Amino acid sequence: MASFRKVAINVYRVINSNKATIATFTNPANTLRPFFGYSRFTPFSSHTQTPSQEIDLSNEESKRRLFNQLLYRSKQRGFLELDLVLGKWVEENIHTLDENRIKALIYVLDLENPDLWKWISGQEQPPESVSTNPVFAAVHERVMKNLNSHSAPEVRATPGQPWVRGWDDIKKGQDGPVSGNQ
Repeated sequence: MASFRKVAINVYRVINSNKATIATFTNPANTLRPFFGYSRFTPFSSHTQTPSQEIDLSNEESKRRLFNQLLYRSKQRGFLELDLVLGKWVEENIHTLDENRIKALIYVLDLENPDLWKWISGQEQPPESVSTNPVFAAVHERVMKNLNSHSAPEVRATPGQPWVRGWDDIKKGQDGPVSGNQ
């Protein structure tokens, strides 16, 4: 069944690529259009080709649509810690952001999950372009404030070290455990 599905998808792509080829030759404005329908990306994904994105805040419907997209992207990243931290921050602050801060939020949402979590939680130093981002700075400040008020520094990983160590980290020596990571 899976091979039939792959064949059907490839046939669909070939048929559409022929249409794209014909459209390219008949309309010179389409000469840079990619084949196989891969140009269908959402305007707020990391696949956008233009660094400056058009943000329409002119009417309430476009604002609502944009806010819902950004809220969804911040809560559904697939990385539980970031889902909770970013989702809560965006939910509380989305209505107070101006156009420049919304672009900064989109930049933060386009970052990779493992790197973003290491930078937000203070495990690693973020690059200059990330650390100067006002949205990143606000989220980072909030996370660090929560960490400082709710956990002792000795139970946290030191900067540059992994946040959680694995079960195979056996402390060797006389006072070490017999097995496991107790």
